[in-house]
Amino acid sequence: MVTGRPGPVNAGPVNAALANGGPGNGAPEDAMAGDEAYRIVRSRIDLSRLAPLSRRVTEQVIVASADFDYATDLVCDERVLAAGVAELADGAPVVADGVTVAAGITGYPVICTSEDSLTGRLARTAGISKPAAAVRLAFGQSGPGAVWVVGCAAEALAEIMSRNVQPALVIALPVGLAGAAEAKDALRASGLPSLTNVSEKGGAAVAAAAFCALAGAAAAAAPQAAP
Repeated sequence: MVTGRPGPVNAGPVNAALANGGPGNGAPEDAMAGDEAYRIVRSRIDLSRLAPLSRRVTEQVIVASADFDYATDLVCDERVLAAGVAELADGAPVVADGVTVAAGITGYPVICTSEDSLTGRLARTAGISKPAAAVRLAFGQSGPGAVWVVGCAAEALAEIMSRNVQPALVIALPVGLAGAAEAKDALRASGLPSLTNVSEKGGAAVAAAAFCALAGAAAAAAPQAAP
């Protein structure tokens, strides 16, 4: 499933928006701040210790999952997140590892090959898993510099690391008792720019929420077209 790529957006205002109190500064836009779920989160936990984008991601993940443990489970590097936001503002392609992740991403075109017939065929002929095959096919469409959103299959992370996809950012939040935590740990050790969590928890909704938090920051910082 390919829904295309947005046109490039001037990424210059991204850092200015973060520096001057725009979205992502720890106080998301009025619509988000006014939402009841966010008020509940802020009434129960103080995330003011977090840097702006890290707080934005953490809040949105907690809202999506109703799991306050993510406040200490997520591994966020503010500089890596800021670079990812800038790449999104500049029109970086986005790849989702599964249709449920892609379905949770709104307002941004997504490449997803997990259910393509070619994915199953490649998996059989190459003797690899379907998630690994999907990564290979998606990389052929996205090229280097994509933002990868993994919430379904930990196996996709090993392929991302081994294929030298040169990602702008890997949002790696797959769930699973068998291998998910280890795969995320390996990704962090690889040195690739990433947003992960320590535990076995995660999933499509959480991965999509983390992406949407960053995409929202990129969109809010972009210049608005004149009427």
